[in-house]
Amino acid sequence: MSTTIVLPADFGYVGAALVSTLWVLGFQMFLVGRYRGKAGIKYPQLYAEKAEAEASKEAHLFNCVQRAHQNTLEHMPIIFVSTLVTAVNYPLFAAVACGLWSFTRVLYTIGYASGDPAKRNTRGGILGEFPLFGLFLGATYTAYQLVLGA
Repeated sequence: MSTTIVLPADFGYVGAALVSTLWVLGFQMFLVGRYRGKAGIKYPQLYAEKAEAEASKEAHLFNCVQRAHQNTLEHMPIIFVSTLVTAVNYPLFAAVACGLWSFTRVLYTIGYASGDPAKRNTRGGILGEFPLFGLFLGATYTAYQLVLGA
């Protein structure tokens, strides 16, 4: 037995928005590798130790970009699930929200990479909370609609 899945019109934008998150992660991976090399932090060490970070600006910067990357990875399941669920009924909204979130993640990363963790939000990174909240609401409402329609 086979099942046919019909994707809504504009679903291609959702795919493009989700792919944008991969580019954000690639950008962050590049920065982490670059800063890891400058700081001399060997694998498999995830972060520079506190003493290393206090003694070396490069080690501190490495910790900052590593944390930005880790925080983004922590958000990815939420972004993917909420984008895909929202896209069932509202594909254009889901795509725009996901794309905006990706853009703000770049701002978040650049701010964090300055070495001042407060700048992760003051340089525009905090704006990512708006599309994230929109996706939470969109996914919740879409799930509600799907349950009522079942």
